[in-house]
Amino acid sequence: MTTSCLAERLGELIDLSDSEKAALGSLELRERTLRRGVVLLREHDKAPELFVVRRGTMMSYVILPDGSRQIVRFLFRGDLIAMAGLVYRTAPETVIALTECAVASVDRAAVGSLAVEHPRLAALLIAVDQIERVALTDRLAGLGRTSAKARVAALLIEIRNRLRVVDGTGGDSFHLGLTQEEIGDATGLTAVHVNRMLRQLQDEGLIARDGGRMTFVNEAALLRTAHHTARDSARAAGVDLSWLPPAR
Repeated sequence: MTTSCLAERLGELIDLSDSEKAALGSLELRERTLRRGVVLLREHDKAPELFVVRRGTMMSYVILPDGSRQIVRFLFRGDLIAMAGLVYRTAPETVIALTECAVASVDRAAVGSLAVEHPRLAALLIAVDQIERVALTDRLAGLGRTSAKARVAALLIEIRNRLRVVDGTGGDSFHLGLTQEEIGDATGLTAVHVNRMLRQLQDEGLIARDGGRMTFVNEAALLRTAHHTARDSARAAGVDLSWLPPAR
């Protein structure tokens, strides 16, 4: 049975039964690889499938009426892509590979069968979707109400935190894997402005850069710069999944 990346992701929240792990593994049998820059799903295309990221980093974005791009999410191993395909006939966003990636395609009907046979997993997918919605709400609030430097700092922290989980490492040095244009499209800034903010963070002794590698030198100060408050720290601690039905 295929090792399920989705099971790894959901297993961060609850202990999955063997049958649940097997059911999730059965969703990830059809794997395909993508080179960096390859579009997996394009905005407004038909979306008959969902996808699980099995390797690499991807991002989703929308094109605004003026032709500019707004990056909505960065996607890592275990993330479920195109959940909106369960509701909408066409994709609301474009999904593209940032690195060489592998994804598994999942038919919508398979998700329906999962809901019948393993209702706890279906409920857990809803819970994960809400966790991601809250994270997106927090980022939206930051885009509208924080400084450029705070936005860049917050994005660096977000990427580092996700990579820590994906890579299983606890270090503060990581490969960012984003261009300054991509950082700008995620934070509502120009590439020039992003470059200036990164230099400020480095000059203030908060980060160090070596090529594409980023190191947090003073994480406490970086958290303050990003306005990473007690509310943010309480998000994970505040997750309550006691309502989930028993496993089958």
